[in-house]
Amino acid sequence: MKLLPTLLFCFLPYQSKAQPTPPAPNIFIITTDGFRWQEIFTGADSAIINKPAYVSNSTLMKDLYWDNDVNERRRLLMPFVWKTILRQGSLFGNHNLKSKVSIANPYRFSSAGYNELLSGYADPAIIRNAKKWSSNENLLEFLNTKPVYKNKVAAFCSWNLFEYILNQQKGNIYSNAGYQSLVYDSISATGLLTNAVQQNSVNNQQSTRNDMLTFVAAKEYIQTQHPKVVFIGFGETDEYAHSGKYDDYLQAAHRFDDYLSQLWYYVNTDPFYKNNTSFIITTDHGRGNNSKTWVRHGPLTNGSSSSWLMTLGNNLEALGEVKDNKEIFNDQIAQTIAQLLGYYFSPAHNTGNPISLIEKER
Repeated sequence: MKLLPTLLFCFLPYQSKAQPTPPAPNIFIITTDGFRWQEIFTGADSAIINKPAYVSNSTLMKDLYWDNDVNERRRLLMPFVWKTILRQGSLFGNHNLKSKVSIANPYRFSSAGYNELLSGYADPAIIRNAKKWSSNENLLEFLNTKPVYKNKVAAFCSWNLFEYILNQQKGNIYSNAGYQSLVYDSISATGLLTNAVQQNSVNNQQSTRNDMLTFVAAKEYIQTQHPKVVFIGFGETDEYAHSGKYDDYLQAAHRFDDYLSQLWYYVNTDPFYKNNTSFIITTDHGRGNNSKTWVRHGPLTNGSSSSWLMTLGNNLEALGEVKDNKEIFNDQIAQTIAQLLGYYFSPAHNTGNPISLIEKER
């Protein structure tokens, strides 16, 4: 009889400790409008930086961004890209290394480009930048239907037409485009100050908001609301290029690099994001290849179909500067992101196949 308690204990079912379910991955999709692969991979263009028509002070610009060594030159312009992303991530699109990323749509302007990027569909019906509500389901909407991402998707964009590209009238995701005021529960003092600055800006009737305001608005929301899916679309590179201001174009690119650096530092110091966040960084279209055509883009301008892609994060391969890759198209990116997060994104049209090179084998 004395053995009974021991025998009963032996037949009790084993109670294993439940392992916590790992949190769903976070993704940041970050773009800068109409930024050429040439400046990403070779730095300031000597054929443009020396032209007084495009640069008000060539001596100053060359002091800041010029070096005869191409590796040093590109580091001067984009230090975070060529220090951190080069070592910890992947860079696609250097034509000099036979790496090519391209726009699939034939029009090569912003509305068509962002629709392609976010919906995985080069829609032939989008033939101009217009205030027309998009009828294509985009990746952000799609992810917002999944329980782990529901109400945790947000977009911050400098260009006001993103209101239509993302179909803001549906109200499916939190989005803020152009000089729209920030409106959300428990808005912080910084958010209120950002609204006041926007409302009193001399440029607040323009179509593209100052990128720094977009960055401040996005970062404040990220810090206080912790969305899991974030799209940030910067616009000044394209605006300055169309104005023929190569010096301001380079300065905008340098600031963009700094925004990436700050965001990467933040997500690696905030426990909510640390070790579980990836960045997908790209553009909506290219622009002219030479010193006469760099100011424009479109179906008749050579270079407009050229894009580029940078990836960074724990769930992504760190391939450095990629050479000789199979050509990548921007209409593959939405499907690729969905796959990284564990979903198959297939709206009612043909979508690009996922990019197999960027995901780590599990």
